Order: sequence, then C-alpha cells, then structure tokens
Amino acid sequence: MKDVFSVLESEVRSYCRTFPTVFYRAKGSWLTDENERRYLDFFSGAGALNYGHNPEELKEPLLQYLRQDGILHGLDMATRAKGAFLEAFHEVILAPRSLSYKVQFPSPTGTNAVEAALKLARKVTGRSTVVSFTNGYHGMTLGSLAATGNSANRRGAGVPLTHTVAMPYDGYFGPDVDTVEYLDRYLRDPSSGLDEPAAILLETVQAEGGIRPASFSWLRRLAALAKEREILLIVDDIQVGCGRTGPFFSFEPAGIEPDIVCLSKSISGIGLPLALVLIKPQIDRWSPGEHNGTFRGNNAAFVTATAALEHWRDAELSDAVEAKGRLVEERLRTLAEAFPQESLTVRGRGLIQGLVFENPETARRVSQEAFERGLIIERAGPRDEVLKVLPALVIDRVDLEAGLEIIAESVAAVLEGDSSS
Repeated sequence: MKDVFSVLESEVRSYCRTFPTVFYRAKGSWLTDENERRYLDFFSGAGALNYGHNPEELKEPLLQYLRQDGILHGLDMATRAKGAFLEAFHEVILAPRSLSYKVQFPSPTGTNAVEAALKLARKVTGRSTVVSFTNGYHGMTLGSLAATGNSANRRGAGVPLTHTVAMPYDGYFGPDVDTVEYLDRYLRDPSSGLDEPAAILLETVQAEGGIRPASFSWLRRLAALAKEREILLIVDDIQVGCGRTGPFFSFEPAGIEPDIVCLSKSISGIGLPLALVLIKPQIDRWSPGEHNGTFRGNNAAFVTATAALEHWRDAELSDAVEAKGRLVEERLRTLAEAFPQESLTVRGRGLIQGLVFENPETARRVSQEAFERGLIIERAGPRDEVLKVLPALVIDRVDLEAGLEIIAESVAAVLEGDSSS
C-alpha cells in the first residue's frame, strides 16, 4: 500500500518519511501498523493528542452525538454543542483562574488562531508591526510565517514576509544578557528603527524552536513592558497549552494575563480540528463577520472538547503531568551524564522535554533507531538537533518507563556504535 502515497501524494509529505510504515489503528499511547506491529507514541500528533488516541471518555460522547444526528457543520450559528462547550470552558477553566476572556472560533487550525490574533491586534491599536522572537514558530500561513523564525519555513512563502521584527528570546545571548532590557532599549529609542508595535507574540516554551522554556521572571518583565508601552501581549499556547507543561495554560505559573491567547491542537482532545482565540473583553472590537471561516463551527470538536474539560475540574492531571515531567527530565539528565563527551543537554517543562545533541545527524539517527525499536519520537530545533519527548499527558508509568528505556537504548546504540567504528 505504501506505493500509493509516493505515486499519488504530494512531495510535501514529511512525517511519513520519518516513520515509514502504514498505520491503521491507535489506542491510548499505542499505534498499530498494517503488519500488526505496535509502536509507543512519544509524538502525540505534534501535541494534538494530550489525552492519547481514541480516549473512551471523549469518543463515547462523540459517537452518541453522531447517532442522534447532532449538527456537525454550523458556521458561527448558535448550537447546543457550542453552548455547552462555552459554558464548560468558562466554568472549568476561566472562572477558577479569575480570567475574563471572550472566545472567538476563527477556523479550525492553530495558524488560523494566530492570524486572527494578529489581525485583531492591528485593528485595535492602529499599528502594524508585531514583535516576535528568535526560534519562534507560529504557523505556515503568511501572517504567522512572518512571525516564525526558521529560515527554511520562511523560504517556503515565496514572497516577502513583512510587518514583524524578531527580537532575542530569553537566553538567546546566554544567561548574562537580559533580552527584555534589550527590547526595552529598542522601544525607548526613537531612532532604533523599531516602529511602536501593535503586539508582542510569543510561546512561553518554544516547541518547534527546540524546546526552549522562558523563565517566569522573564515572562513577567516582558508582560510588564508590554503593559507599560500599551502593546498587546499575545501568547501562542497552541502546542504547550491544554496542560502540556502542567497547568492548563502554560503562562499560569508566571502570573501573567495575556491580552490574547491562541489555543488549538489538544483543545478538542481527540484530534479533531478546533482553534480558539481568547480575547480580553475591552479589545473584542470585531464587527460581525469581519473575520470568519467556513469551518469555524466544528460541532463534533465542541462535543469532545467539552468532555476533555472534565480532566481539569481538579488538579489531578496537572499534578500528574508535573510528576511525569520530573521523571522524564531526571532520566534524560542521567542519560546525558552517561555520555559526557557528547555534551548532551536537557531542557523543557512538564511533558515537553528535549534532549539536545550538538550534531543534528546524531539526533536523526537516534530518532530512526528508536523507530526501529518501536517508539515514535520526533525532532525539533533550528537544525532538528533536539530529540523531542512529547508523550500523552495521561500515559501510564509503565509505558512512560518503556519509552524512556527505548530512548536510552537508541542513544547508546548510536553513540557507542560511533565510538567503536
């Protein structure tokens, strides 16, 4: 069956080249291919499957909804499914955190959420420039791509990418350079060449950029600077939100309240496309229909998203993610210490952790070796030099330990093979 993909599908396909098999079934943290071989999943649909594959507590409400001929396509019309989601999201997520946001459904993907956020920020402020950050990733449509750092991604646009300015992220120049002060200097100098921005757009943990967490103090000072200068702060929580770092929102431990928050990926909980833009009420200045999309009313996704919020009625999942994250970090650090000659480093937060190799080719070979041993694990970073550990948040301890053992075996097989050759 593999031939059909190479013959009929575009050359743009990517992940199927990294994981060359044909999958047909998935449950929990496991994928099964057409040869009945099982693979442990440490990729989680690039962060879209925080609750694993086909979780029963989400699948059953969806099946019941379909059996009752529940509406699937609703544009932005009022539906019971949407109303139930909005009520649950306010009750379970916003109200307990004393957060006041209006919810926009832009269209179903993360880059749609970012595009809407940028467009709204420019409308509200009357300014056009957006400050983004080195190694940031925000999507593949033109506005999002203009705020993305990776040169290979940017080249794909084929046109100039404008109205953004990249500033150094936390730690970009090392621990001794305060990059918030750096940005502040640009903003205060009328001859710096930086026009007063409409917004500052950032990820609190850069995922595709190489698993780079910003410190909480850096985030607080950046938020204070944005407020002082009357610049809107947009947090892209598409990959590291919905509990990936522990709390539901990745910015919670920093104690900041962005003006706009972008969510997608795991907000539907089951892999159905859904995106949200959370907007402080005073800047919700859209005119009716000013920003829309045919598939912004994905009611099937509203059903599963509402069910997924049940995980957040208490702190059990959040606490479990933080505990599992500490275990992963500890095991990766032990692994790095076993190969001091390789200068391996570990960084991340919660259940997004990275093992950083100096040589990107080594990271590629380790990912390939892990696949041969039955583990799906991807890479990240500007040169794909970071092995990206991204299991389901609900993964059980046995499966988590098994995956970490495969990583250790794969690293040893590649590095010890190199040293013996």
